[in-house]
Amino acid sequence: MTAISRRILMAGAALAAILGTTAQAEVLRDDWCKDVKIRFFVGGAEGDGFASIVYNGAKQAQKDTGAQVDFVFSGWSSEKMVQQLREAVASAPDGIAMMGHPGPDSIEPLAEEASKAGILMMYQNVDVPTVRAKFGGGYVGANLAPQGYALGAEAIRMSGFGAGDKAIVVADWSQENRVIRELGTVQALEDAGMTVIKLSTSPEMAGDPNLAIPVITAGLLANPDVKLIGYPGGQMLGNAPTYMEAAGKKPGEIFNIGFDTSPQIVEAFKNGWVQLTADQQPFMQGYYPILSLCQSKVYGLGAISVDTGAGFVNADNIGSVADLAIEGLR
Repeated sequence: MTAISRRILMAGAALAAILGTTAQAEVLRDDWCKDVKIRFFVGGAEGDGFASIVYNGAKQAQKDTGAQVDFVFSGWSSEKMVQQLREAVASAPDGIAMMGHPGPDSIEPLAEEASKAGILMMYQNVDVPTVRAKFGGGYVGANLAPQGYALGAEAIRMSGFGAGDKAIVVADWSQENRVIRELGTVQALEDAGMTVIKLSTSPEMAGDPNLAIPVITAGLLANPDVKLIGYPGGQMLGNAPTYMEAAGKKPGEIFNIGFDTSPQIVEAFKNGWVQLTADQQPFMQGYYPILSLCQSKVYGLGAISVDTGAGFVNADNIGSVADLAIEGLR
């Protein structure tokens, strides 16, 4: 055998060894996160329009990863979330996926405790960037201020409203960290010259949107020339037909806008009660935090951060998401 032949054989053997090593390294695991314990904050109450989609996303992630997940329902109460977070840290899970509604001042001390205890943190729906900068964790949710402003700007573009026109924007204005998005909508409407009236809601109204009927009807009775109403979430936007009928309005008489999709919102679009919504894909807000915590704990990977703002849904394109919304996935 010549020297050249020997070199060829040696090179072939080396290549075979490399390929063999690569093949052996290709491992697909079932239930790869089965030993990881996670507390997941759903945000709302069981069965509410938005929280149910977040929950469905989280349940799918639990199934796909095998993680042990305890689900926490808070009825959108910031105070309740803080107490539940305190209990979650004390229970010493491997990871916590937390809603950021209470804001950085309330969350930071508990995030510090979690960090010292080796508990991984993720945040969804409402961001707390200063807390994440100090103690780590990713954020899965819409970029709130730009999304809110974009919704208002798109509503102006579609409706043609402007100087001299009047709008109502509904929100729980006491939750400073939560209303960043709605303040963006107010800013866009005011930049277009509209007069904006702020109506205050409560966390309970997010769980039971019928509780807001007196607030919205009173706002419309006091301001009969209002042309547009912006709502803070899918629960209330889906209830727009009820508000409009209670105030004696017909479909299309008020330009109703807000956030999210749901079976109720799909129906409201079809019947002309709702004109525009910004999709923030709550299924992703359930799925990715659990996936991220699992990847970080099992594989040592960095935290996932995803902007889930996906653009707008209106009467022209609602059909593309309607079936998934009815199924509780969009």
